[in-house]
Amino acid sequence: MNLKQRLQNHLYEIARERDPYMATVGHFFVQEYIRQQLSQWGSVETHTFQVGGKNCKNLILNLPATTATQTADLPPILIGAHYDGVPGTVAADDNATGVAVLLEFARSFTETPARYPLRLVAFDMEEYGLLGSADYAAYLRQQNQPLRLMISLEMLGYRDSTPGSQKYPFPLELFYPNRGDFIALIGNWRTWGDLISLSRSIDKAGVPSQWLPAPNRGLLVPQTRLSDHAPFWDQGYPAMMITDTAFMRNPHYHQPSDTIATLDLDFLTGICEGLEMGIRGF
Repeated sequence: MNLKQRLQNHLYEIARERDPYMATVGHFFVQEYIRQQLSQWGSVETHTFQVGGKNCKNLILNLPATTATQTADLPPILIGAHYDGVPGTVAADDNATGVAVLLEFARSFTETPARYPLRLVAFDMEEYGLLGSADYAAYLRQQNQPLRLMISLEMLGYRDSTPGSQKYPFPLELFYPNRGDFIALIGNWRTWGDLISLSRSIDKAGVPSQWLPAPNRGLLVPQTRLSDHAPFWDQGYPAMMITDTAFMRNPHYHQPSDTIATLDLDFLTGICEGLEMGIRGF
């Protein structure tokens, strides 16, 4: 089975109503699907946090580095994707696409490890204010745990090559293309070199990319903070978001129409391949 087919199979399982309050059965199903998929490759840890008395769970798989670098005590690269969705939609792009890529990374980086250890995290409660990532980022900072980089996979499957299909907060439209046919990489200043490196790898995989370094934790352009990388910015970690730019391109954002049928699976596959190549290049 090729990568595109595996990603599609993950999407069929994940793209269902899974709001943690309004669609608890779907939410639990997806949580257990992620746990089962990750557990093929190692021991899955659960980071539990409370929201108004409700127990919520981030699922974590740690993958070792190559044997050549294991003794170097390198800090891990954390790759995260949120698995909760908003009510009333199967949330295929937001964010079944990110979770599907996360699950494929578990497979590929187990079979052939990267130079850095990897920590794959499926975050809960992103749609309610980045709560899962905020709790976990604060926990890591409290434990004084370093990270080589944090990467948030946030909506990776929607492409529109129509002129004018891509919108921006002012004044970014002056510098970036108006066709929504690229993947965006948005990081803080500390990730400048990594943004360029990953962008080149994605381009080599056949997907156009654009990158943006956001100063001051993204506070000047609040739209750059709308995913699980933002709490890591706030805790002082190098972090970035990989995204198809959500509502600035995708008209199905947070709508019942955010279905698998609206996705471009070749686009998603190319992003997965390019990111893997780039992560191996670190």
